[in-house]
Amino acid sequence: MGMESGDAQLPLIHHHHHQASSASGVHHSKPFNWKAPALILAFEFLESIAYAGISLNLVVYLGTVLHGTTASNAANVDTWNGTTFLTPFLGAILADTYWGKYKTIAISIVFYLTGLLVITASAIIPSLQPAPCNGSSCPPATGFQYFVFFTALYLISVGTGGVKSALLPFGGDQYDDSDLEESKKKQSFFSLFFIAINLGVFISGTVVVWIQQNVAWSLGFGISSICLIVATVAFVAGTPLYRVQLPTGSPLKSVVMVFVASFKKRKVEVPADSALLYEGDDADLSNGQSVKLAHTDGFRCLDKAAVVLEEAEEMKEDGSMVCSVTQVEEVKIVLRMLPIWVTSVLYAASLGQTATTFVQQGNAMNTRIGPLSVPAASLNSAEVIFMMVWVVFQDSVVIPIARRYTGNPSGLTQLQRMGVGRLLAVPALAVAAMLETWRLRSVRGGGNLSIAWQLPQFVVLACSDVFCGIAQLEFFYSEAPVSMRSLCSAFSFLALSLGYYVNSFVVSMVAAVTTAGGAKGWLHAVLNDGHLDYYFWLWTGISAVNFVVYAAFAKNYTVKKLAVPLPHPH
Repeated sequence: MGMESGDAQLPLIHHHHHQASSASGVHHSKPFNWKAPALILAFEFLESIAYAGISLNLVVYLGTVLHGTTASNAANVDTWNGTTFLTPFLGAILADTYWGKYKTIAISIVFYLTGLLVITASAIIPSLQPAPCNGSSCPPATGFQYFVFFTALYLISVGTGGVKSALLPFGGDQYDDSDLEESKKKQSFFSLFFIAINLGVFISGTVVVWIQQNVAWSLGFGISSICLIVATVAFVAGTPLYRVQLPTGSPLKSVVMVFVASFKKRKVEVPADSALLYEGDDADLSNGQSVKLAHTDGFRCLDKAAVVLEEAEEMKEDGSMVCSVTQVEEVKIVLRMLPIWVTSVLYAASLGQTATTFVQQGNAMNTRIGPLSVPAASLNSAEVIFMMVWVVFQDSVVIPIARRYTGNPSGLTQLQRMGVGRLLAVPALAVAAMLETWRLRSVRGGGNLSIAWQLPQFVVLACSDVFCGIAQLEFFYSEAPVSMRSLCSAFSFLALSLGYYVNSFVVSMVAAVTTAGGAKGWLHAVLNDGHLDYYFWLWTGISAVNFVVYAAFAKNYTVKKLAVPLPHPH
């Protein structure tokens, strides 16, 4: 549900060195225009409606219209979801290396629209779907009908991957970090991007899904297509306003070079004074931007790549042996981000409970609140509303108070906000576990608890998601080396998809272990015969360990430092 995302601490390093921005002279030729990020946010909102309009109800469509079996439908949807979250990596590599972010978005839209239009057509044209069920006999879809449907689905997958990986960093690029006002606005851009995604999912999950099931699938898919068409027209119309940064060679090649060079020079001593390491002249900076990174301690073995050997002067001609400090630092950043990223995968898995076990728990409860019957899944929609409230609360109350205490203009650092989010997952799951124990006890006593008792766990998880989700989007964008921004932003989306996989892995492990010897197991089909509370306690434990591991890495994390140009007198 939450997207994972921190740039706020960086700009402070060079606010008073305005020549830093003119030196990089990459995209500051255009003045800042608020319409550019506004168009990007509108695009994400509409794209989110379009995408969720396909994904949320996919299982239902495969079953009711294409008449697939339950097992094959679940497998098909899982595979497709997994693919959809892997494609941002391919998109990101293309965006950072060849096409640049703008072109990657534009090319992805073509795939995306084609997929949406074909899916809409397949819901309208009778020959593209099997005949409706006649009594108990349901003719399954033919190979050709499946082929058309899944071709369209995977086109959408490629499209959304390319768009998602490039759109967030493209939005971030509209702000100039060396300008204090703009860097403050950038922080709210990430909050708004997070809201746009979730608001789109909310509208799809309530309105579009209802239309698909009660009016017509073709109309539901048609709404998705129209949303993307409107988004595309607006995005293209805004072209003159955007600040576009062009890619500057392959970031991955540069990473490999550092590893190769430091391995070749593994016997070389690193000088005690880091100023002796090869800095690179502005002309041949690998990332094409004269943003130099300062040398940091840690991963000393990689510094060997930047050692200049006397006899190697002629070897430098082929560039294979000497890497600049900036290139080495870029690799160090990625290595430092990895453990933080691993904890975000486990965090995403714990959040994933809202879509699965929380819904199952809700279904076993009394779903009537007064005259209303509340579908258990709709608490996920309620969670979106809690998240909106929390975002406003965080921006208007938490951050200003934190500012007063920490003296940090962004209130809490991204690492602190991600820590708060990970910590809050622990009480949320513990509350779910206690509720389940209470529910089982009341069922044995012949009663049944109201689904309203589930609200506290959703509220706490929503708060957790707001703290962690937005900060994670920012963190992976802003800590990333400039040449790898799309790639590192794609990390956020990958964490989400891996969270799904971790979840299914834990479920199957628990099922295997707890049903050994003919026991009913924790996750019994009839919840009242199972022990979902033990399962929630297990996740409470996993989240607590995950938080402790995260805290250890975050405490020792070295934030990216820019090599500051010489200050000019004020």
